[in-house]
Amino acid sequence: MTKVYSLSQISNALENIDVVTCIEEGFIAYSRNEVVVPPVGEMLFEDPRGEAHIKYGFIKNNDYFVVKIASGFYENFKFGLPTNSGLMLLFSQKTGELLAILLDEGQLTAVRTAAAGAVVAKYMAPTTVHRIGIIGAGDQARRQLLMLGSVIACRDVTVWGVSQEEVDLYKQDMETLGYSVDTTLDPAVVAKTCNLIVTVTPARHPLLHNDKVRPGTHITAIGADTPEKQELDPKILARADIVVADSIEQCQSRGEIYQATKASLLEDTKPIELGNLILNQQFGRSSDDQLTIADLTGVAVQDLQISKAVYKALS
Repeated sequence: MTKVYSLSQISNALENIDVVTCIEEGFIAYSRNEVVVPPVGEMLFEDPRGEAHIKYGFIKNNDYFVVKIASGFYENFKFGLPTNSGLMLLFSQKTGELLAILLDEGQLTAVRTAAAGAVVAKYMAPTTVHRIGIIGAGDQARRQLLMLGSVIACRDVTVWGVSQEEVDLYKQDMETLGYSVDTTLDPAVVAKTCNLIVTVTPARHPLLHNDKVRPGTHITAIGADTPEKQELDPKILARADIVVADSIEQCQSRGEIYQATKASLLEDTKPIELGNLILNQQFGRSSDDQLTIADLTGVAVQDLQISKAVYKALS
């Protein structure tokens, strides 16, 4: 019989799951070609601006496959609603039976995305992170910082947002949790003061520019998960010593690698897949003077990993 799990049940289960390790193992399996992930399905809306993603996949010779629907509607604040929603459907790979409906309201996508940021930082951050920069001040910007705490000791932060009210609220929330937060409405300040930067916005034009980013910086770019989104000046990727993709195939059609390739500023052979970097750390940072970029577009293996972990915890 199909199990139906509520957000509260899912949230309780997550407290006992090492999601960073869970997601890291998924990236390794993906880069070993053990995972089948069809192209992303998506619907993009303009009035009001929003999107719905359909991601699905399985690990070969495993017990499960997943179908995930996640939406993001950016004017929901006007109605007192969260930006994100969604659910995950977990099936048996042996029988096709629907085992579980995870009514996570988009939370599992948010958690697995934050965990991916921590995986990247674990392998790509400078030896000493003296200040963390967050471009964006919403829910995922909070989750990224908190998840980074599992792999990065730094608690000094500069956050950029679209309004003073937004960044002040972020500062208030995160300082309550032990961080020291400076705020700015100029993304160049983040580039100037931080050597680990995470970008988490739905921007369609670059927020970080090449002439502002210092040598020795690592940037994890997360917001550009559709073909029209972009947070980084493509010249940053052209200049970078190391460019990493969560999925090379997926990043050929969306994200910062796609934008830089389209602008003829990035060769197809330059990006390294994240799972391969984890397996072969000689591909990673060899000097704290290097500029490194990770382009995370969100891969279905992350949804599979977190949904099956929650299912096992609740069964």
